[in-house]
Amino acid sequence: MKRLYYLTQSLDSVSKISDDLHREGLSDWNIHVLSKDAAGLYHRHVHGANLFQQNDLIHSGEMGAMIGATLGILAGLMVDSLFTLPMLVPAAVMVSATLFGAWSGGLVGITKENYKVKRFHDDLEKGQYLIMVDVHRTQELLVKQQVQRYHPEALLSAQGSSLTQPFSYNFWFSPRRA
Repeated sequence: MKRLYYLTQSLDSVSKISDDLHREGLSDWNIHVLSKDAAGLYHRHVHGANLFQQNDLIHSGEMGAMIGATLGILAGLMVDSLFTLPMLVPAAVMVSATLFGAWSGGLVGITKENYKVKRFHDDLEKGQYLIMVDVHRTQELLVKQQVQRYHPEALLSAQGSSLTQPFSYNFWFSPRRA
């Protein structure tokens, strides 16, 4: 799925956009709003962003698992070459290191802002609302036209995949916005 990121200034705009997109057949599972005003979203019955969209838990967990797997393979090979043990022992070392890496990465990620919404940090701090719309490629043009036509105040600020990509360029280098 593709994710469209819209920024808007007011809660009224967010509510109207959400209602219009619902009429176009998108469900709450496709529309997520990130804002400092979580209470306002709740009272307007607007679907807010979840923990995984706010924090970098999944992405950092994946990175930690890959680092742990790499170190686990090296440690497993070292254990296997130094000791005569059943193959289950080096395999257990590899699996344990991978799981420990995923757990450690997840703990780090829960304290960090999601790498995909990090570029909108300043806008969110100023009180703007970030609307994330997940669409199939067949719906993309319709959603863009709908929002552009009826909600010109909403700015299409970015687009990308709704999937978490562990080696994303945006994780290592935050893109600068004009």
